[in-house]
Amino acid sequence: MAFAIDLFCGAGGMSEGLIQAGFHILFSSDINSDVQQTYMNRHEQLGLHQGLNTHFHRGDIRELNGDMIREAIKNLEIFRSQAIPEIDAIFGGPPCQGFSRAGRRNPNDPRNMLFREYLRVISEISPKYVVLENVTGFIDTRLYGFVGVTGHKYEDGEFVPEILRNEFRLIGYQTLEPKILNAAHYGVPQRRNRIIVMAYRNDMAAPSYPEATHNDETALTITDAISDLIRNENVRNQVHVSNTEFQIMSKEGRTPDINGNTISSNGVIHNNEISTHQQIISERFSLFREGEDGAELKNRIMSEGIDISESPALIAHCIENMGIGVNEVIALFKDGNVSRENAEILLTKKNIRTRLDRTKPSATVMTIADDYISPFEPRTFTVRELARIQSFDDSFEFLGKRTTGGLRRRVEVPQYSQVGNAVPPLLAEAVATEIIKML
Repeated sequence: MAFAIDLFCGAGGMSEGLIQAGFHILFSSDINSDVQQTYMNRHEQLGLHQGLNTHFHRGDIRELNGDMIREAIKNLEIFRSQAIPEIDAIFGGPPCQGFSRAGRRNPNDPRNMLFREYLRVISEISPKYVVLENVTGFIDTRLYGFVGVTGHKYEDGEFVPEILRNEFRLIGYQTLEPKILNAAHYGVPQRRNRIIVMAYRNDMAAPSYPEATHNDETALTITDAISDLIRNENVRNQVHVSNTEFQIMSKEGRTPDINGNTISSNGVIHNNEISTHQQIISERFSLFREGEDGAELKNRIMSEGIDISESPALIAHCIENMGIGVNEVIALFKDGNVSRENAEILLTKKNIRTRLDRTKPSATVMTIADDYISPFEPRTFTVRELARIQSFDDSFEFLGKRTTGGLRRRVEVPQYSQVGNAVPPLLAEAVATEIIKML
């Protein structure tokens, strides 16, 4: 049996992959109570019971140390009459907002420093292998005033990967060259690039990064992933011929329980509630072509025109805001040469939405529900559809609020965020399997 620790575990995407690869997770930790609810529920489902054969700790990693972790493992029922085993591997993805290219990066963002805490815990536990997962922005982030785990002071502006490699060296580890892995190349129906760093203790053999099982031409598509979940029966009958292998595995389960049995969804589809859109929103969604974002749609309307004669709510909205009649509104947009002002009346100024292309893998799943429009229906995706695209089993249930907004997003991690923040289980499984091979 191989034993692992999962830090910054979130709702459990990494843990799913570790268990699929053959690891027993003895200890896991995250700071948020929403993800704790989901994570512990799933582990109960898999026969991993708190205090018996696993321990989940909710708290800030800055307050966590090696002695606390060893004490928690020592007190598990399965080790009451024997010495605790050596930890084979620690996995973790320190929060990535400070490294992300999706928004502004602040080199002094305190979240950037959490990977130092990750290294500190590693130095105190001394596992055989370590995996660190993060966004690709991790590669070209510079840090200022950084002091390492052993007290080493780095020059301002050094790149994070160089700091990381040196930090591992100072605490007794060697590292492979950090590598960007695309989840789509490992059976996940999603283009999601992540930086993976693999480290190994000086007395252990070097692991390898996993070989890709798919390429850009053979990658699974959105249709492969969720065509069976289309709500409109007529559309579903046209698109969904039969269950794909990916859909079958999602239903039957990939993650084994403690006895080695995978957990079937038994036909129950959790977390598949559709957002109720106002008619005007659904009509706007219908205007998008597959693969088109808001800016491209706006430019197309301004140059080519668009037929909105079957969109009564949009017509009424334009009449109210433009002061002209029905026929004039329809003719204005159909003829092209639409001004930007009028195009923004029709669409609003928001350009970030994209209608995804059914014939391709999904774009990177995000934490905000309304960024993407389904290629099959004029609506946003359900939590379950995005969980499928992330490669979660259907039996994996996300708990807590479905979504949230405003200032609550600073403290709440609803279901959509739990899915969007997760490591795709099949990507995690591919990486973890390489560690298992070395063990």
